[in-house]
Amino acid sequence: MKVICVAGYKNSGKTTLVTRLVNALSKKGTVGTVKQMLHHRFNPENTDTGKHFDAGADLVAAITDTELVTIKRNPTLEGALDALADNGADFAVVEGAKNSELPKIFLGDVEGSDDVSNILVQLPVRSDWAIDALVQVILDQAEWLTLDSLINKVRSNADIRLSGGIATFTGIVRRVNDDLETTAIDFEKYEGVADRAIEKICYDLKEKDAIIDVLIHHKTGLIKSGEDIVYIVVAAAHRKELFETLVEALERIKEDVPIWKKEFTIEGDFWVHDKI
Repeated sequence: MKVICVAGYKNSGKTTLVTRLVNALSKKGTVGTVKQMLHHRFNPENTDTGKHFDAGADLVAAITDTELVTIKRNPTLEGALDALADNGADFAVVEGAKNSELPKIFLGDVEGSDDVSNILVQLPVRSDWAIDALVQVILDQAEWLTLDSLINKVRSNADIRLSGGIATFTGIVRRVNDDLETTAIDFEKYEGVADRAIEKICYDLKEKDAIIDVLIHHKTGLIKSGEDIVYIVVAAAHRKELFETLVEALERIKEDVPIWKKEFTIEGDFWVHDKI
């Protein structure tokens, strides 16, 4: 999923630009949007679903003739984007969130604010924007991937009809290792080379008999204990080849992909010299 944030100050035309981008992107794939409404309640207390929520429900689903809305506790921008990716969105357009680290199209002056980062394009407010050029900027962004989005991609493979199963592996940051408590790990990759190494692993494994598809995604940056590090998804005709290939993919990642890690523990931090 390609993600872009449309940011700016009040009355800069953010909603107008978002709707124009959604219209253009919908011709290229499925579009999801996120709107930060920090000073509003989407699920008012005088509605039935609001009463459910206030009674203690952690998750409420509301169904109308044309809509399905889910209301969850502990809302985060990352969780909203994960939900869009899990539901098959090819694009996500975020309105607002100017203080996030997401890639941004910014309307108007930044006004010397130090907390606005990752601005790809800065545009005048309420203007005749070049939408086609902005769409190309969005297409050039890195993919926002989740385990479910990778599974959905494998299921969309034309040869999935030959598959008897899909297996996945999720690597997480281990909290306790040899009586040492880890709080987080910072993963750093050899830019470009690591991506090509992962592509080669997928290509090699897909050449094996009975293997339909292989997808791998390894996260980088600071990942806290218990959070996901790597996803591997394999589709195969038979379970023997399926599980063998899943294990082989993990071992190949450790051996072939130049990604290093700095481990943060309660007793200090250190670089792990061996690759993952």
